[in-house]
Amino acid sequence: MTNMTLSLPEELHREMRSHPQIKWAEVARRAIQRELERLHVYDRLLAGSALTEPDAVALGRQVRRAAARRRGR
Repeated sequence: MTNMTLSLPEELHREMRSHPQIKWAEVARRAIQRELERLHVYDRLLAGSALTEPDAVALGRQVRRAAARRRGR
């Protein structure tokens, strides 16, 4: 198994120390695993997409403009 070092704000670390019964390394491992699983879903969804990054940016601009026009009503 590989080791990983994390930097945490002091307040967060202080709160974690107030719960020594929790295996924080396991909590972090599970959170990382959940995030990776979520990313895998996105990767699978986008694998067959013909939408390029410039297309996505242009589409986002169109959506923002349309939303702004609706708010302006």
